[in-house]
Amino acid sequence: MSRLPLYDPATSTNSNYGSIESEPLIHSPSISIGGRQSPAAELRACNDYGLSQEIEVFPHGYERHAGDNDQGPSSYGHRNGNPLDLEKGDSDDMGGTISISTQVKDGCRNCCTPKTVIDKFPILKWIPKYRGDAFVADLVAGLTVGLTVIPQGLAYASIAGLPAQYGLYSAFMGCFIYCLMGTSKDITLGPTAIMSLMTATFGASPIDGDATFAIVLTLISGVVQFTMGVLKLGILVSYISYPVINAFTSAAAITIAFGQIKNILGLSDISREFLHMVYDTCEKIPETNVWDMLMGIISLVAVILLKKLRQVKWANENDPNADISIGTKIIRKAIWLCGTAANAIIVITAAGVVAILKGQGIHEITTIKPIEGGMPPFAVPKFSVSGQNVTISSSELFSTIGAGVAIVPLLGLVETMAIGKAFARANNYKIDATQELLAIGTANIVSSFVSSYPITGSFSRTAVNSQSGVRTPMGGLWTGGLVILALCVLTPWFKYIPKSALAAVIIAAVIQMVDYEIIRKLWRANKWDLLPWTITFITSLAIGIEYGILIGIGISLFMLLYPIARPKVKYTYHSGTLIVTPMQGINFPASEYLEIKAMEKAQNSEKPCNIILNLEHVSDLDYTASQSLKSLHADCVRRGMKLMVANPQPHIREQIKNADIKDLACHVMMKDALEDLDIQDGLAFGPEEQEPFMNQI
Repeated sequence: MSRLPLYDPATSTNSNYGSIESEPLIHSPSISIGGRQSPAAELRACNDYGLSQEIEVFPHGYERHAGDNDQGPSSYGHRNGNPLDLEKGDSDDMGGTISISTQVKDGCRNCCTPKTVIDKFPILKWIPKYRGDAFVADLVAGLTVGLTVIPQGLAYASIAGLPAQYGLYSAFMGCFIYCLMGTSKDITLGPTAIMSLMTATFGASPIDGDATFAIVLTLISGVVQFTMGVLKLGILVSYISYPVINAFTSAAAITIAFGQIKNILGLSDISREFLHMVYDTCEKIPETNVWDMLMGIISLVAVILLKKLRQVKWANENDPNADISIGTKIIRKAIWLCGTAANAIIVITAAGVVAILKGQGIHEITTIKPIEGGMPPFAVPKFSVSGQNVTISSSELFSTIGAGVAIVPLLGLVETMAIGKAFARANNYKIDATQELLAIGTANIVSSFVSSYPITGSFSRTAVNSQSGVRTPMGGLWTGGLVILALCVLTPWFKYIPKSALAAVIIAAVIQMVDYEIIRKLWRANKWDLLPWTITFITSLAIGIEYGILIGIGISLFMLLYPIARPKVKYTYHSGTLIVTPMQGINFPASEYLEIKAMEKAQNSEKPCNIILNLEHVSDLDYTASQSLKSLHADCVRRGMKLMVANPQPHIREQIKNADIKDLACHVMMKDALEDLDIQDGLAFGPEEQEPFMNQI
C-alpha cells in the first residue's frame, strides 16, 4: 500500500498566533521530541485531520460524534474490525510485523545462514574476485604502513606507560582481524596516541612494567564494542558532539606532546598530570641532557621536513597524457616513500648514530630499555596482579579502571567511525557501521589474548594506506606480518633507539591533531558551540582528560535537553482568551513548566481569561504531561476559567482521552474552539478583531 502524505505541523499556517516567549539559557534549534506514530495512526492522521469539526467531550469516556472519522480506541488493536492476533504474528495496516516472538524466532533462525556468515565476514565477498594487481597494490601499501607503525608502536608504548614491546604487541592482531571483518579498504587498526593516553589514565598498574590492567582494559573495551555492534547501539556515539571530540583531541595532543618534552631534554621523574608536568619540566630545565636535546631537536626537525616530501605536487602528475620517463617515476616514488617512511628513517638513523657513539665509548644518549624478543604468549588475560610485594584482586582492578569501561570503548568507536566515514567519502565507497563495531570489538577481544592494550583506527596510518594505493583490507595482512617479523628478528637492535628520537616521532604525529581553526569556525557557525568546546578543552588540561571529556559530554547533553525542559511557547491574547501554542512535543521535563507558565499568563490579565491549548505542533504527549494537563484543567475549573484543547493530532487526542480528564473539550480545529467560547461566554468578535486572526488560521 502506498503511503499517503502526512500532515506536517511545520508547514501549517496556524502557527502565527503571536510572539514566541521562552527562557533561552542557551540558544539551540528547536528539537521535535516524540515517538513516531504507528503506520495505522499515520494513515488515520491523513484521513482525519481537518475533516471532523465536531466537539469531543470526555466526561468519563470517549464520545464520538457524527463526521468524526477516528475509530476510537478499538482501531489501535484491530484490523478491519477484527482483533489482531499478536501471537500469530499479524501485521498492521501498513504491513509491518507486530509479533515480537516471531521476530526473535526469525532472528535466531537466520543467524547461522550462509548470507549471515558472508555479511559478518566481508572477506568472503571480495576474496573470490581478488587478482594479481590488487595483490601487488596491497603488498606495497601494507609494507609501507608497517614501516610507519613499528616506530609509532615503540613510541606510543611509552605514552601508555608500558615497555616498548607492548606497542608492537598491539600492532598486528587488529590488522588480521580487520582483514576478515572490516568493510573499509583503508582503515588500519593498532595503537594510537589517544588510546595510549587513555591506557595510561585508566590502565596504569602499580607494578612497574606490568601490563595486566591495560590488557584487561583491552578485553573490556572489545566486549563493550562487540555488544554495541550486536545490539546496534552505535547511535550512542552520536551523543558526543563534534566540539567536545575536537576539544578533547586537541587537549590530548597538547598533553601528549608536552609529555614528550622530558624525553627531548633527557629529564626524569616528571609528573603525568598536565599542570604538574609543566611545573616539573620548567623546574628541571637546568638538568637538561645536552646530548638528548641535540638528538631530539635534530630528529624533530628532520622528521617534519621528511614528511613534507609526501606532500610534494609535481607539475604533470595528474596529466594522463604526460610523457614521464621511467627514471623520473622511480625518483618521484622514492621521494614519496622517504616522506611516507619518515618515522622509520629517523628512528633507524638515530639508532645507528647511537650505536656508533657507543662504539666510541660515548654513552650519554638515553635509549629505551632492552625489550623481550619473539612473539607474545597467546593466553587468557589475568584478572589479578601479584608481584613486587603487591597483590591486587580482580575487584580492585575493575575499581581502578573505573570510568574507562565506558570512555575507552566509546572513544575507540568515535575514532574508527570518523576515520572510516571520511575515507569512504573520499574514495567513493560505503562502510557498514554495525559491521565496523563488530570488527573493532572482535579485534580488541582477540588482541587482549596477545598482550595488547586498546587499539582503534589510526588516522595517520590510514592516510598512508590510502595514499599508497591499497585496494582491499588485505593490506593489513602484510602490515601485521612485518610487525611480527620485527618482533622476531629486530628486537635485539631496539636497545640502540634513543628516547629523544621516539619523542620527536610522537610530537610530529600529534601536533597535527591540534585544530587551531575550530574556534573561528564555531564562532561563525554557532557561538554557543564554543561553550562545550572551551569547557572541555580547559578541564581536560586542568583536571585531566578523563574528567574533561565527561564534563564536555555533560554540557553537550544539557544543551541538547534544555530546550526540551524549557520549550519555546507562543502566548497570544485574543478577546479575553489566552492561546498557548507549544512549538514541540510536551514531555515530562516541560510539563510542569508549561502548566505554571500558562496559568501565570492567564492570571496576569485584568481578569482571569480562558485558555486554549493549541497542540498543532505537538507530536508526543507522555503520561506526566497528560497529568499536568489534567491538573491545569482542574485549576482552571477552581478559578472559574475554561481550558480547551485545539488542533491535536489523532494519536494525541487518543492520549488525552485515555487520561480521563473530566469535561475537557477537545476541538479538531482552532476556529471550533473560538466559536465554542464565543457561544458559551456571549462574546461577539467584530470583523476588525476576528478577520486578521482567522486569516492566519
